[in-house]
Amino acid sequence: MRSPARVGIVGCGVISHAYAENAPAFDRFEIVTCADRDPLRSEALAASHGLTSTTVEDLFACEDVDIVLNLTPPEVHAEVTRTALEAGKHVYSEKPLAMSPPAAAELLELADRAGLRVGCAPDVFLGGAFQEARALIDSGAIGRPLGVSATMLAGGQEAWHPDPDIFFRDGAGPLLDMGPYYLTAIVALLGPVVRVAGLSSTFVAERTIEIGPRRGERFAAETPTHTTAALELGCGATATLLATFEAPSHYSSTFLVLGSEGTLLLPDPNMFGETIRLRGGRGDWQVHPYRSRGAREVRGIGLQEMVDAIAHDREPRASGRLALHVIDVARSILASAESGTTLPVGSTADRPDPLPVEETVTARRAASSG
Repeated sequence: MRSPARVGIVGCGVISHAYAENAPAFDRFEIVTCADRDPLRSEALAASHGLTSTTVEDLFACEDVDIVLNLTPPEVHAEVTRTALEAGKHVYSEKPLAMSPPAAAELLELADRAGLRVGCAPDVFLGGAFQEARALIDSGAIGRPLGVSATMLAGGQEAWHPDPDIFFRDGAGPLLDMGPYYLTAIVALLGPVVRVAGLSSTFVAERTIEIGPRRGERFAAETPTHTTAALELGCGATATLLATFEAPSHYSSTFLVLGSEGTLLLPDPNMFGETIRLRGGRGDWQVHPYRSRGAREVRGIGLQEMVDAIAHDREPRASGRLALHVIDVARSILASAESGTTLPVGSTADRPDPLPVEETVTARRAASSG
């Protein structure tokens, strides 16, 4: 594969602009073209970021594209990734990798047969904050890890997204749209999940779009909008996760790792940067400095790392196998909620290797970002 790798975006919605804006910070790939079923969207993205707009079919056939960046809606992630792999392209996908664990497993089998790599968001755990948290845990700074307490409280996307109904379909909702940030961070820090118990509900079943050309249109929530889960990890620790779209005009996140000798209070797993706080025993909370890659602490770091993995013929850290396990955990939580039983998680995943960070962020900077 050439260097830098040449990337084509499929799916030119809101998140595509973030990837395009962030791309100049990275040296291992460049985004060269984009496509969408709605040509107006691809033309707008191309015009804004100096790309070539093309059709989806022509992008897959283009010999000038090494990697497909799959930013389509969740329900077509697997279809787009499969087509890209069949066209001989590596793929980096937004989450979830597929709608179900079997569908994700089929993609990974196809990639293996073709000698291709699949990576998948989220990649925030590769940032300096969570890499430092991993180092602290591994060094014994908080003793034996005992548990994680995580919450994601948000209102619905109807207040800010022009097509919010995609977030309330099967394959999304708070658990499969936002939950992967938290579940991936848990697995990256402490290892795989072996058993889950879940509860779910929907309080606001019908919502009204508040912005954009569809303003005033109403739609129904097709997946639970409020979920609570208890997780048993293979290392013996446990975790809880509350994820909801039932907190109007609100967004907050907490991620706390409890150890036998201390506690870590970590940033939002959906955000790069922010503050790490560490408390030993009964002591006070202290801001803990960490190392950062500066402008590369953005969405796109997972794609950069995958290109490096391809060059060295190894598994990406934000891998398809990690994404499959996260899907399996989330689907098991929903199944547990529906059945009223505790369920085992059939898949597993190794903790990704640490990703070294070279640039230093001072304690002052870390404190100011919290």
